[in-house]
Amino acid sequence: MLTVNKILPRGHGIASVLLKRAATIELDWDVRQKSRFDTTDSQGRALGVFLVRGSVLRGGDVLVAEDGSLVRVVAAPQPVLVVRHCSEHGSPFDLLRAAYHLGNRHVPLELQPDHLKLEPDHVLADMLRQMHLIVSTEQAAFEPESGAYAAAGATHGHEGHAHHAHGAPVHDHGHEHGHEHEHDHDHDHDHDHGHDHDHDHDHGHGHDHAKHGHGH
Repeated sequence: MLTVNKILPRGHGIASVLLKRAATIELDWDVRQKSRFDTTDSQGRALGVFLVRGSVLRGGDVLVAEDGSLVRVVAAPQPVLVVRHCSEHGSPFDLLRAAYHLGNRHVPLELQPDHLKLEPDHVLADMLRQMHLIVSTEQAAFEPESGAYAAAGATHGHEGHAHHAHGAPVHDHGHEHGHEHEHDHDHDHDHDHGHDHDHDHDHGHGHDHAKHGHGH
């Protein structure tokens, strides 16, 4: 088994011709957020991946094996809920509300300009439909925001420069040792206050989606 223990985010610094020749591994989100796992690459080689604890792999990242060979990571399609706004009963702002409520539940969530993605959950799907949103189950790569899960050093997400803000809360913990009294209250506010508002706008609209075929 070939050992792999180094990540090059998005293959940075590697010539494109070398990336095209590299072996690939296709991994779903569940595996890509693990720092230890075994897999087999497209060339049939058995790989033992040992990364820094807290590492998160993204589609397009490149792993370097102990023999110097490159292995490109591909985000495997997997079942996901795709959430879009309903132009007939709502507005794009509904997606922002949905992201807020899902964030309060610490749900891994991929944000796109015109839709959200999350792992299948029928309770959350029902909640989202009651918020005028169209929810469908699809097979697609899943790349959730990294701020809630990534270690301080694993900041490479969809775009390397776009995730520094998401990593900011990680740095706050470095100051807790001497100032715990300043921070204790910060961690108690964002768990429940979204729950009471999930059904603000469910009056009469749940059946409309069924009529129009939305959400199936």
